[in-house]
Amino acid sequence: MIILLQLTLKTLLSIFQTRQNLVLENLALRQQLAVLNHSAKRPHLTPTDRMFWVVLSRLWSHWSETLLIVQPKTVVRWHRQGFRCYWAWKSRVQKPGRPNIDVTIQELIRNMSRTNPLWGAPRIHGELLKLDIHFSQATVSKYMIRTRKPPSQSWRTFLSNHLPDLVSIDFFSVPTATFHILYVFIVLSHERRCVRHFNVTEYPTAQWTAQQVIEAFPFETAPRYLLRDRDSIYGSEFRHRIARMGIEQVCTAPRSPWQNPYVERLIGSVRRECLNHLIIWDESHLRRIVRNYLAYYHGSRTHLSLNKDAPEGRVQESARVGKIRAIPVVGGLHHQYTRQAA
Repeated sequence: MIILLQLTLKTLLSIFQTRQNLVLENLALRQQLAVLNHSAKRPHLTPTDRMFWVVLSRLWSHWSETLLIVQPKTVVRWHRQGFRCYWAWKSRVQKPGRPNIDVTIQELIRNMSRTNPLWGAPRIHGELLKLDIHFSQATVSKYMIRTRKPPSQSWRTFLSNHLPDLVSIDFFSVPTATFHILYVFIVLSHERRCVRHFNVTEYPTAQWTAQQVIEAFPFETAPRYLLRDRDSIYGSEFRHRIARMGIEQVCTAPRSPWQNPYVERLIGSVRRECLNHLIIWDESHLRRIVRNYLAYYHGSRTHLSLNKDAPEGRVQESARVGKIRAIPVVGGLHHQYTRQAA
């Protein structure tokens, strides 16, 4: 920059010199440039030097006649590079790219695509618009979870869609105070873990068992599938009666109670929470005890599989209603808690 100022100053002073002096000075400068051009293969030019020649080429039409150290096309290239840099600087933006999306919105999009594998970006975008969340469909597609094609529902969804058509049946034995063995028959609906029917007998038969299923599902309310074990109590008469009701029987593998988990879990709950703490006298006593427990089981007892709700559903009570009161059930083995106005 200092050299450029010095040359400019000398140019201004040359105005006051005679023509002869100017010609001699020009000749001396040209001779020095010729020596420099022969001695240096490629002179090093600073950005200031390049800018000087670019500006001079715009102001003086004969600039190319005095240029020795570089080619005229080089100055033209410098000018074009400067033009591109100028417009790149002028069109710059402070924050390039799309605006950032809140992390909670990103997680919501991922959760929607994960829990609804059949939904595409247009469907999720429509749901977000209904929730007053406005982003482009391309943005939704960017944050979606990539799944295999075609998408498949989860096993939980598949089983939940078939729960209304599934029931399980099973027996469990209870000893009495007089050392007799009583048998309790359970018919469990998988949808809400509701016991559709139960009965007690000392001498179970295939005919008696088939009659219990008929009583459990009257007036064409029979389910599509019935899950049971391979006990010999389910003889040919039982199978024929069930088939005439339009029920398809699904049998578990031999010695595999874990394949019928819902009813087995219910039987375990009845034993642990009720029968293991009592002495049963006879059929009527056992029937009454089981009936009382099932009333508590349906109306009060919460289940993890039902989002900690009871099979028949419980209303969430407000804290403003009143104080909490404990109501004994099943003879005081359990309690139901409710709020009662003062």
